[in-house]
Amino acid sequence: MFEREKKTLSPLKKLLLLVLAAALVCCLFLLARRVSRDLSEQSAEALKLAVIRSAAQCYAVEGVYPSSLGYLEEHYGLVVNHERYIVAYEAFSSNLPPDVEVLEKGAEGR
Repeated sequence: MFEREKKTLSPLKKLLLLVLAAALVCCLFLLARRVSRDLSEQSAEALKLAVIRSAAQCYAVEGVYPSSLGYLEEHYGLVVNHERYIVAYEAFSSNLPPDVEVLEKGAEGR
């Protein structure tokens, strides 16, 4: 009965669609990298807070801050992914809270 005309896109419209699709893919890639970086930063901060809380728990139970990170791992159930993170744990004295820094390995280029 009715025949529809096949509409074809002009070369200019095809090029415009291709450019828009490429721009969309680039934006999605950049967004994914940003989300990944934010999650890594949040994970490192969560680990730092876990170390500080474990040290505070040790102080509450034993009356002294632990001298090493290993003590917290061994006696207070702290779990650290040493393959992914570097944890700098500096205890100056048994009655002062330790300084804790957490760095993600391989995060220099992010």
